[in-house]
Amino acid sequence: MRIATYNVNGINARLPRLLEYLEQAQPDVVCLQELKGEGDRIPAREIEAAGYGAIWHGQKGFNGVAILARGRQPVERRIGLPGDPEDVQSRYVEAEVDGVVIASIYLPNGNPQPGPKFDYKLAWMARLAGHARDLLAEEVPVVLAGDYNVIPTDIDTFSVRAMQDDALMQPESRAAFRALLFQGWTDAIRALHPEPEKLYTFWDYQAGAWQRDAGFRIDHLLLSPQAADRLVDANVDKAVRGQEKASDHAPTWVELR
Repeated sequence: MRIATYNVNGINARLPRLLEYLEQAQPDVVCLQELKGEGDRIPAREIEAAGYGAIWHGQKGFNGVAILARGRQPVERRIGLPGDPEDVQSRYVEAEVDGVVIASIYLPNGNPQPGPKFDYKLAWMARLAGHARDLLAEEVPVVLAGDYNVIPTDIDTFSVRAMQDDALMQPESRAAFRALLFQGWTDAIRALHPEPEKLYTFWDYQAGAWQRDAGFRIDHLLLSPQAADRLVDANVDKAVRGQEKASDHAPTWVELR
């Protein structure tokens, strides 16, 4: 089973690129983030025509997550992250596909920091950690996939100096990510591509970032022990980022037995 995470940065704007990716790579499951649409703005018909069932958690103009499954319908488990009933942002959806529990996550950016947006980011991460502990307790294969908006270590960015004041690389952001890993989750990319290998998943549209390979790694797939035992491969489909009118993220994936 190949499970990919892909921040599309507007599903309608990037729909041709997404459909190309589905046809060429044929991942079994795709977790999408930053749909920037809901209701009739979600291209459900086109996705279905491409051979994928889907569950959507959209939001007008912002955020939005989805889980697509090739040749089947994902079994919905949860819409929205528990812990704050007043949080209306569409950032979490969870489903089961062939016995694997899969979450699509769009973690808050947190900029500018310090401030309320950074506070929201840290509170959201604390809620995610609480739910992640509950998922581990189920003792089943779980994949927490998505755009975490966290640069875990210095090797995961083209420039520590350029990013030192960004919310993605603050000590509090990194500590919350490490705390999540220490629960027992495996960072699939780093398990198979250990430091000092650089493997970026995001390149900004500005300042020639793509051309200079000035990227950073913020898209992650975290595996429960039961999923990690089945880990075969993990990588980034970097070439997708170089296509015309592409998202600023590249699909990142894990393959399980």
